[in-house]
Amino acid sequence: MYRQKDKQKQRMTVAAAAAFLLPLTAACGSERADGGSTSADAGKTPVTGVRWKVDSVTVDGTTHRAPERAHLRIDAGGRAEGSLGCNRFTARAAVDGGHLRLSDATATEMACDDIPLAVEEALSRTLTAGPLTTGADGDRLTLTTPGGDTVRLSRQREAPLYGTKWTVTEPGGGSGRAHLTFDDAKNSVSGHLGCNSARAEATVRDGHITLGAPVTTRMMCEDSLMDTEKRLLKLFEAPLSYRIDQQTLTLTSENGQTVRAVADR
Repeated sequence: MYRQKDKQKQRMTVAAAAAFLLPLTAACGSERADGGSTSADAGKTPVTGVRWKVDSVTVDGTTHRAPERAHLRIDAGGRAEGSLGCNRFTARAAVDGGHLRLSDATATEMACDDIPLAVEEALSRTLTAGPLTTGADGDRLTLTTPGGDTVRLSRQREAPLYGTKWTVTEPGGGSGRAHLTFDDAKNSVSGHLGCNSARAEATVRDGHITLGAPVTTRMMCEDSLMDTEKRLLKLFEAPLSYRIDQQTLTLTSENGQTVRAVADR
């Protein structure tokens, strides 16, 4: 009984943290539309096009170590996405000179027993307290609020195709239910498609993956999960091209269907 109340309190607290990621009233700075990276200082470390792992957040002089899964990625088209550790978020991103502003942000509202809620809340608040001053130095990035609070990040290296748990973000809205893992020794792929578990042969060669007919469980789930699963099952119908960009895997079918997943090792 008391445990159930604690869980309810957890969910409410996470929802409160996510509330800090509501749309902000802010004017966006300039963005490059040519697909190139924008940097805080021309010729130095780019801020966009990099998956940054959040290392820590410092608020009111107190430094909190960030959850292992916390990260931020900003593309050159003005979109940011990432994780507070438990909850995923997306936002508009404006990089203007040495400043970054995140606005119109939304987040999931999950509760995770292993993620400190106070740290998620502090990170959420700090990221949306812009304009943030960016300080990029090699593989390190520091975001500083007008009040002096900071988020420290480091560049994440490219994840290997094999042995990585790839959590599907598109399709499925980043619910975290669907994931795939490729096994080099067994020439196979296994995982979860949203509702059912699946396993199939997988041949990887020259930037392409050919999947065999999947063996799956036979459960029925809510419509949104079944819809994601149906779309993922189409991946097994024809060869796929694949690309890994740091911690993001993109699978593209011959008819142009795209599936994106992030590394969660």
